[in-house]
Amino acid sequence: MIGYGLSARIFHLPFIHNQPELRLVAISSGQEQLRQDYPRLQHYSDGSELIARSDAELVVITSPNHSHYPLARQALLAGKDVLVEKPFVVTAEEGEELLALAARQQRLLAIYHNRRFDGDFLTLQQLLRDGRLGEIRHFESHFDRFRPIPRARWREQAVPGGGILYDLGPHLIDQALVLFGPPEAVTARCRRLRDGAEATDYFHLQLHYPDKEVVLHSSPFCAAPTPRFVLQGTLGSYHKYGLDPQEDALRAGTTPGGPDWGLEPESRHGHLYTERETRTLPTLAGNYQLFYRHLAQALQKRLPPPVTPADALLGIRLIELAYRSHEQGRTLEVRR
Repeated sequence: MIGYGLSARIFHLPFIHNQPELRLVAISSGQEQLRQDYPRLQHYSDGSELIARSDAELVVITSPNHSHYPLARQALLAGKDVLVEKPFVVTAEEGEELLALAARQQRLLAIYHNRRFDGDFLTLQQLLRDGRLGEIRHFESHFDRFRPIPRARWREQAVPGGGILYDLGPHLIDQALVLFGPPEAVTARCRRLRDGAEATDYFHLQLHYPDKEVVLHSSPFCAAPTPRFVLQGTLGSYHKYGLDPQEDALRAGTTPGGPDWGLEPESRHGHLYTERETRTLPTLAGNYQLFYRHLAQALQKRLPPPVTPADALLGIRLIELAYRSHEQGRTLEVRR
């Protein structure tokens, strides 16, 4: 494990410990807390040293975004399998190189898009499979917060891969691509709206499809509830408020895997609206453990990972295209 910040401690380590095929052998970090939490592990001061000296077979990279490419490249060249926290890389060029390198080295390269396993997103997929809303014409995905004051952390600094579009954008973009595939074009606004903001803290992306429009949005000024998902079709609509409960449970120290894991209270279920009725639609249980379960199977049987680098690379291309759309003030075509 490279890194011992929020991503490693909350979104990776609990599931690694829960996956019987995996055994944690080493962590790299400068945090003193690490030695207290894991006194018997191999400890390294930085990720490069871990890759060079540890006997780890799988390297999980949770360090700052700009370090993903060089560390993944070093690990692949060392003959190790690699899991990279989102975003995959900072540029599409970096992603293309890593994808080709993994193929040459015959190593597994996976990207951690855990929100494919959010309960509300699984519910959306079930709705589409069932066809209950008819032909989909409009979709909105929001990840809004009330954080009007910038924080002193690398994610909000003016560094490569900094800003909210590289932080939350990969989640929303990946989910849209899973649901609808690549768009034809993108129109975007990517701005710094907070006083003192160094990096992008607001984005509004519109993905254009032949038969539908998709809106991906994040604002730091949402004190009131805003919908997480809005799905509109020819037979009805689905509205869902609130985020998947797994992150809050993990932050509270709950061990994943219990009988109620990933279940939302009924008060947070979404609603289905049709011409004849309005009804509450129970949210399916979310389960981030499924990512690591599929990853373990992929490692053992040399199967494709749960999220491939090709999938994640398309998301990085759309982030780059969104920034160009904002800078040029126009809609840009997505090249296939």
